[in-house]
Amino acid sequence: MKKHRGRVSKTGIKKQLRLLPGHLIVGIWCLFTLVMLFWIVAASLSTSPEIMQGKALKFETGLHFENYVRAWSANSISVFFLNSLMYAICAMVGSILISAPAAYVLARFVFKGNLVIKSSFITAMSIPQIMVVLPLFSMATRAHLSGSKILLILLYIGMQIPYTTTFLLASFSNLSRVYEEAAAIDGCSPMKTFWKIMLPLAQPGIVTVGIFNFMNVWNEYFLSLILLLPRRICQ
Repeated sequence: MKKHRGRVSKTGIKKQLRLLPGHLIVGIWCLFTLVMLFWIVAASLSTSPEIMQGKALKFETGLHFENYVRAWSANSISVFFLNSLMYAICAMVGSILISAPAAYVLARFVFKGNLVIKSSFITAMSIPQIMVVLPLFSMATRAHLSGSKILLILLYIGMQIPYTTTFLLASFSNLSRVYEEAAAIDGCSPMKTFWKIMLPLAQPGIVTVGIFNFMNVWNEYFLSLILLLPRRICQ
């Protein structure tokens, strides 16, 4: 027994040594990220001369929390922030509400065209966004919808659906069919089984893809600039 424990401990040590380079790289990356975040926070609490002179970390004139008040009230930053928050939340929720049922059906049911639809989603993910911006702008202009916030939200939702559906396919595929069989025995319809049982079980995947969708829409700028430009010009 002692020899077996000794072998296990030696194997564990060797495994950790093999993983040591990866741990060091991750540790250095985390340290670099924390340092950069600290510098950004320090610069936001400093004055412009201190930043230009490289004295942002010294706080010679104290902490300037009024910088946040000025940034929030100047140049309509608060309006831009709330607009971005609205677009990101609406696109995140809308894409999940549409993609989750689609991914469930594609993952759990076998029917003609199943593989074709899955391949279509993967193909749609490979199309660069820049290739569809000008056609979308032309169609929106002809329909007199350019500058519409609702149109932009719908486009964001549509552009996130292929990625969201493909991501959730794996989440629903890994769930056991025992839950569906038990629900069917209790008299649950397929729709009720999805909303009451399968969707909560896929919560980890839904939360993960929701975060990714939120970040994608939050960081997106080019599409909103093109489609909302007519409204800015008119204002």
